[in-house]
Amino acid sequence: MRGPHNILRLIRTGATFERTGAMGVALDAVDAPPRLRVAARVMGWPFRWLGYKGDPNLPPVTRAITALGPAYIKFGQILSTRADVVGPELAGHLRMLQDRLPPFPTDQAKAIIEAELRQPVDALFSEFSEPVAAASIAQVHRARVRETGREVAVKVLRPGIAAAFRRDIDAFHFAAGIIETLSPGSRRLRPRDVVSHFQSVVTGEQDMRLEAAAASEFAENTRNDDNFQIPEPHWILSGRRVLTSDWAEGLPMGDREALIAAGHDVSQIAKRVIQLFLQHALRDGFFHADMHHGNLKVAANGDVIAYDFGIMGEIDEYTRRVYAEILYGFIQRDYRRVARVHFEAGYVPRDRDETQFARALRAVGEPIFGADASRISMASLLAYLFEVTERFGMPTRTELILLQRTMVVVEGVARSLDPQLNIWDAAKPVVSDYIKENLGPRAIAKDTAKVVQTLGRYGPLLPNLVDQILWERAHARPAPAVPSRKPWVAMAAGAATLVVGLGLGMMLA
Repeated sequence: MRGPHNILRLIRTGATFERTGAMGVALDAVDAPPRLRVAARVMGWPFRWLGYKGDPNLPPVTRAITALGPAYIKFGQILSTRADVVGPELAGHLRMLQDRLPPFPTDQAKAIIEAELRQPVDALFSEFSEPVAAASIAQVHRARVRETGREVAVKVLRPGIAAAFRRDIDAFHFAAGIIETLSPGSRRLRPRDVVSHFQSVVTGEQDMRLEAAAASEFAENTRNDDNFQIPEPHWILSGRRVLTSDWAEGLPMGDREALIAAGHDVSQIAKRVIQLFLQHALRDGFFHADMHHGNLKVAANGDVIAYDFGIMGEIDEYTRRVYAEILYGFIQRDYRRVARVHFEAGYVPRDRDETQFARALRAVGEPIFGADASRISMASLLAYLFEVTERFGMPTRTELILLQRTMVVVEGVARSLDPQLNIWDAAKPVVSDYIKENLGPRAIAKDTAKVVQTLGRYGPLLPNLVDQILWERAHARPAPAVPSRKPWVAMAAGAATLVVGLGLGMMLA
């Protein structure tokens, strides 16, 4: 229920940050302006007694976030990869949110497995460990399949997680409604739709069968990718609340010192992480949308291992083509072309000035071309791009939020391995290959072949279809005039679209 009772939940959020001592740490980490500091203190301090106590053994911000619940933990996981935003110390504290949260009892996990798979755990597995990792949605146990002797990871959904997420998301919906009511200008960002999108993502993440399907599809797409591994699911040992997959043996991506000690080239790994994300997003349109340190390992041979496929992102082929046009325009530093593509695709309202928009894009792009790429922060870039989208009235396109978020997270992971990484140079080969494949004669030939195949498939129906259309036109009465509708391309796109498109474009600088 999204009623006023959620006010208590929001007040309790501020009160928890006050009670745990996290408020000051968080405000200092983001270098909050004086007005925001005063407002936060006024909202939190009087209600301090309402805040959750949390685990006093944890650092303040981590303590507050874990006490508030899984939705807040998800947000903390994103921040844990952004040392350039929250500082290296706080980022290190938040990193435990990725896979080192307090586990629930193993006996409880076994009971869930037995209820889901309808067999005793001992009948399924000859070995079954205590939890080896615990995150916001589920925890993982290392096991050995009794029938085959194969070592596997058994992921078990946390008890009561669905109810906990519903409570948090209801409060987020209520907050979004208040924001839209008090600040009409925020409606173009569609905060309610953003929360609804987040809700759909986390709801899907709570069904392990969907995660198994995503892992299977992702494995098929990436089977020929060099230096990349995916643990494939074991369908017969999986269900709605349980997912069994191959065990991924490797060093945690977040342990830079261990990787160096093992002889790995962390600069090369950082570069590969960026390239893999772009390959999957642009080439396949299906990408891992939760690529933080806790979901990545490095194998003994240097391969990147990705796991936990509860959150996946998709981009349709048309949108990828639009991005290709945007990227190509940025490569040529042809800002008029980039602006025109945005208007043709309906990403910017038609009543805006295309020339002024092109000039705003130039203000974003030119400083990048002349700067040391290792000094460019994606956070700073996104902040400026947000100002541009606000000025030109671009509403948020919620289906691209995952792409935008993942791009920032992946940059954070790569920079944690190699702070001097030139992200643009790392990305350039992947994006260039995509442009060659999708913006030339080869792409036209491919599109023509698809049209011919479609016509061939429906060929037997065409004569009857033509006869029906001609008959209806000959016998139809004149229809009353109706106002014309705008073409679908003029529908609202959004801030996320420009942010992601331009952000990828910058990578080619």
